[in-house]
Amino acid sequence: MTDTTIRPATIDDLPRIVEIYNHYIVHTPITFDLEPHTVNERRPWFEQFAETRRHRLLVAVGGGATVGYAGTHQFRTKAAYDSTVETSIYCAHDAVGKGIGTALYTALFEAIKGEDIHMLVAGITLPNEGSIALHERFAFRATGVFHAVGRKFGEYWDVGWYEREL
Repeated sequence: MTDTTIRPATIDDLPRIVEIYNHYIVHTPITFDLEPHTVNERRPWFEQFAETRRHRLLVAVGGGATVGYAGTHQFRTKAAYDSTVETSIYCAHDAVGKGIGTALYTALFEAIKGEDIHMLVAGITLPNEGSIALHERFAFRATGVFHAVGRKFGEYWDVGWYEREL
């Protein structure tokens, strides 16, 4: 992890971000997307992020490649929810457990500290001990479970919801 740099994502990072995310689509229930994305399909998603304001996207770069990303994005579309953001974090499958998630969340939460954000929320497909541990390390607390809300790989999956005041 010592040679890893955390920085704002650029459009040049999008192909690798898509590659990382597609791994989880194809091989895990962690995301409820069912089909891999193309870079062009993910471009509108990427355009929601900025280097300032509430919605940010950071990448971790190590060994010359993007090895993870974390972001904050809109939680719900109604204006009263604007001071709540949802967090997302993904590490390359071969980079899990190396402290990259911790580095990404540390940098992300520092970057948004001055923004008009009151609450961070995260939905975690269960079971996912690694993601739960990461979120609890950053003082997220479990608020509830939506049971059997996603169907993938022929099974129904629960989603645990976590929150943390910024």
